[in-house]
Amino acid sequence: MASQKLQQYKGLLSPVEVTQGIKCAQTNAKRLIEDAELLLGHERYASALALATLAIEEAGKVPILRSLALARSDEEAKADWKEYRSHTSKNRLWPVLEYALKGARRLDDFAALVATDADHPLILDQLKQLSFYTDCLGKKHWSVPNSVIDKNLAALIVRTAKILSADSEISQREIELWIQHVGPVWKQNKEVMEKALVDWYTALQAENLKPAGENAMREFIVGGLNQTSH
Repeated sequence: MASQKLQQYKGLLSPVEVTQGIKCAQTNAKRLIEDAELLLGHERYASALALATLAIEEAGKVPILRSLALARSDEEAKADWKEYRSHTSKNRLWPVLEYALKGARRLDDFAALVATDADHPLILDQLKQLSFYTDCLGKKHWSVPNSVIDKNLAALIVRTAKILSADSEISQREIELWIQHVGPVWKQNKEVMEKALVDWYTALQAENLKPAGENAMREFIVGGLNQTSH
């Protein structure tokens, strides 16, 4: 029986479909992290890093799906789907722990993570390749996964995957409010976008979708994570 290649969808999504996609990505990221932790505990460091990297990529689908929710045409959706299926587009946030340890606290402090000319997405993708395959590198040096990936490196990537996959459950209503507040100013200037994010978070609080009290998004933008009220 001849097999048929599955066609990848590249069009627009409704809020409910975006919510379903986010839930699928979060659930699968959690599964991959659990498997990576099992492998890490059995000293299978290369395989643990490989699965943790895949978990980071799954978690990286969430912001792309948020962007897809705001797509206004098939062309815009097609561009988002291209990022959704790009390994390096999904792993841009992986150095977040390093940035935090170096003092990053405000939204602006993390801007370099999503810069289009950044090379860190390629580095993690290369590590993933090195954890899966043997190769001949440099001056005829044979690279073997078990020799390249050690415990500390594997543990760091597994920990990073857990941080990036720690988002709470996202509801359809949250996506609808995202479209309502952020959609009209999407990809406009920085000040307008930041105000829309704050207004979006305020709307979430008003509907009990986020904790009452200080607007955590405003604190992240203005004061920084270490200033957030509890």
